[in-house]
Amino acid sequence: MNNTEFNIDLNLTPTTFDAIHAYLAATVFGLALTVIILLFILLLSMLRNAKKAKQTKVSTNSEQTISSTIPKREPEVKIVEKVVEVEKIVEIEKIVQLPAPEPIILKESTPEAALQLLNLLQTEARFIDFIKEDMSAHSDADIGAAARVMLTGCNKTINQHFDISSVRSEEEGSPITLAEGFNAAEVRLTGNIVGEAPFSGTLIHKGWKVTNIKLPKLTQDHQAEIIAAAEVEL
Repeated sequence: MNNTEFNIDLNLTPTTFDAIHAYLAATVFGLALTVIILLFILLLSMLRNAKKAKQTKVSTNSEQTISSTIPKREPEVKIVEKVVEVEKIVEIEKIVQLPAPEPIILKESTPEAALQLLNLLQTEARFIDFIKEDMSAHSDADIGAAARVMLTGCNKTINQHFDISSVRSEEEGSPITLAEGFNAAEVRLTGNIVGEAPFSGTLIHKGWKVTNIKLPKLTQDHQAEIIAAAEVEL
């Protein structure tokens, strides 16, 4: 048996380089390159942000300096709006200060007086009998005779219980001038009404007004709705 001696030199470098070693080397190189690129991008970003912050601070300080030296002025549009608002407030105050129109008060008429008048006309002139009669069954002569009696009784009743006078003292058909502020309840205008008073025209009817009423007093249990009681002959 031959004894063979092997001499190994530890200072020698390996001379072989397989595929696994190549892959590991490439991976390490790629990771290192990626880290370097990321660090470079981060550094550039930090430099840019610092530069922008400095520019912003400088511009803000300059604007504050300029705004402090230049006096502030309100836009003319706001001044015009304020003037319009003041005018509206003045107009509203004028409207508020106007006196409110007086409320219209409606008076309720009592039917007792009207019923009493019909009773008096029926008693003195057979007024209701006349207007309720069928005139087509009578001749004109009969109607005229009955109307004469009725008119005489109506005249007596009116003169006995009412004092009546004319509204205007002028003669009918005479010229007349109505001054400003005339009583519209006493004078009714007809025809072509243009403009305002004074009005000049012709008196067509002098009008009538009651100056005094003298109706008889009624008892508490009087039934005014009975204009004429029915008559029964025994």
